[in-house]
Amino acid sequence: MIILVKMEFTEAYKQTGPCCFSPNARYIAVAVDYRLMIRDTLSFKVVQLFSCLDKISYIEWALDSEYILCGLYKRPMIQAWSLTQPEWTCKIDEGPAGIAYARWSPDSRHILTTSEFQLRLTVWSLVNTACVHVQWPKHGSKGVSFTKDGKFAAICTMRDCKDYINLLSCHSWEIMDVFAVDTLDMTDIQWSPDDSAIVIWDSPLEYKVLIYSPDGRCLFKYQAYESGLGVKSVSWSPCGQFLAVGSYDQMLRVLNHLTWKTFAEFMHLSTVRAPCCAAVFKEVDEPLQLDMSGLCLDDDFMGGSDAPGGHFKVRYEVMEVPITFPFQKPPADKPNPKQGIDMENNAVAAF
Repeated sequence: MIILVKMEFTEAYKQTGPCCFSPNARYIAVAVDYRLMIRDTLSFKVVQLFSCLDKISYIEWALDSEYILCGLYKRPMIQAWSLTQPEWTCKIDEGPAGIAYARWSPDSRHILTTSEFQLRLTVWSLVNTACVHVQWPKHGSKGVSFTKDGKFAAICTMRDCKDYINLLSCHSWEIMDVFAVDTLDMTDIQWSPDDSAIVIWDSPLEYKVLIYSPDGRCLFKYQAYESGLGVKSVSWSPCGQFLAVGSYDQMLRVLNHLTWKTFAEFMHLSTVRAPCCAAVFKEVDEPLQLDMSGLCLDDDFMGGSDAPGGHFKVRYEVMEVPITFPFQKPPADKPNPKQGIDMENNAVAAF
């Protein structure tokens, strides 16, 4: 079986920083030094141009695609802009505390910033310019999760060398509850898709996955093994009935939401052998051979046709089993080894 893939590309546009599509897929934001360009995704014409006070390090759209924030972490400062009201501007400066990370709330009218050294997390309102502080957030760019309906937020905090979960109302941003959790060094937190449970997991040094109810009760504690590096990633299924746990032992374990027992286990094997229902594809790049004998072209054009960026034909070949995948052992003297099961947007990848 041979699959041919044809891709078309636009002309190259200048970019010196991050770029990001809007949630409604109508716009793409591109950072060019101090400027933020908003382009239409169909025509790629510039629909808005904003000038920031420093080089843009980070971009994030609000969920309604009406507002966009720019992280100027070298200054440090946050600037927010409105597509519907270009004259509207917002600037957030934490002063000596600095800003390590910024994110939007689900209602697209609040910005959450985390200061340097995780001293505090601040909720800034774009409606009435009010702000609320949460002391001692556990992490900078993670450790915050919102319910699917956007009414509540769960924030990982740490004080007196103990991990806690703070539950906040996203309407008033008041702390509804605070409870301690049984972790040595909590890595991250996620609400379930149906907002009925909260999952947290420990650092790779301690294999521990904990399921909590919103009132602070521990529903289940999962530990697949004790020795070796532990949990690498955790992800809920979109329906909320399954919880996938990727580990450093090359195993993916799936728990069910009724008993929290292991529903299935999948191992990433380095060799695929028959009998097997899996199809293994190998990508093959071939130079695109064009018959130009009947064309009259100048020497400059012909000389440029052999450039490294020439046309290629991409095809995929179905490989016969058994087949062994290339494997490179990660160095033992470096942290965060590239091995185990990782997940992104409900897709599973093995390293």
